[in-house]
Amino acid sequence: MNAPSGPTAANAARIDLRTAPRRAIAELFAEIALAAGVAVMTEYSGVCRSRLKSDASPVTAADERAEAVILDHLAARAEPITVIAEESAAKGGVAAIGADFVLVDPLDGTKEFLARNGEFTVNIALISQGAPVAGAVYAPALERLWFAGESAFACAAPAGARLPEPQRWTRLRCRSAPSEGLVALVSRSHGDTATETFLAKLPILERRAAGSSLKFCALAEGEADVYPRFGATMEWDTAAGEAVLRAAGGVVVAADRGLFRYGKVETGFRNAGFIAWGDANLATRFRHA
Repeated sequence: MNAPSGPTAANAARIDLRTAPRRAIAELFAEIALAAGVAVMTEYSGVCRSRLKSDASPVTAADERAEAVILDHLAARAEPITVIAEESAAKGGVAAIGADFVLVDPLDGTKEFLARNGEFTVNIALISQGAPVAGAVYAPALERLWFAGESAFACAAPAGARLPEPQRWTRLRCRSAPSEGLVALVSRSHGDTATETFLAKLPILERRAAGSSLKFCALAEGEADVYPRFGATMEWDTAAGEAVLRAAGGVVVAADRGLFRYGKVETGFRNAGFIAWGDANLATRFRHA
């Protein structure tokens, strides 16, 4: 796994994430996620030790090394913008945000990383006016990349590779809800009673468990229909996956059926519950489920 040339050697001009075309932003995030994947996989091939943060969630050297790579690349390749990154935020490194800012989760699914099941991702997203408008989700162990601006794409890519040429991308579209029943996605590591109660009210044909932001991506690829999450998440957990899902035609609504918004400084960037739908019409059809 050889990383692309480091940001200090990059010849490309910086881009302004506030004004650049969203496809260009998505491609930049995809390239950075691929570079961060090298740090993640280097640690994954080792002992994978962890420690607990103040909120009792686990953190590994992979989280910290990948975040350093991402922040370094963003500083070198984008005009200055506020970046809220998980590990920096955990250390009290949260700056004031404006209408546009970046959310980074350098290793979403740390529990899956420690379990060595491959279901972990690198997440980078741009938030504008409270919504994710561009993002990249990279699963380095699976060598699968999803990214989105106005449109959503997926492709195969090993950690450290350059972003493949566009002819190797697959454009993503969510599927219409199948008449025979829905495929529901649930968290592999964070089950709860509220999720079971919600799913009991829907015509569920099949349930599948998955880790990290892979659930949003499965909806975007038309492989499933609904992903409810009523337990606690952070904005950096969900933003990149939601960007991919939204660009593929899906929708995320708050558990109280209101808007699912980003930039919640007052909550420490903590999310309330949400429901992600592949077919946006289902959000209205099952509004009271």
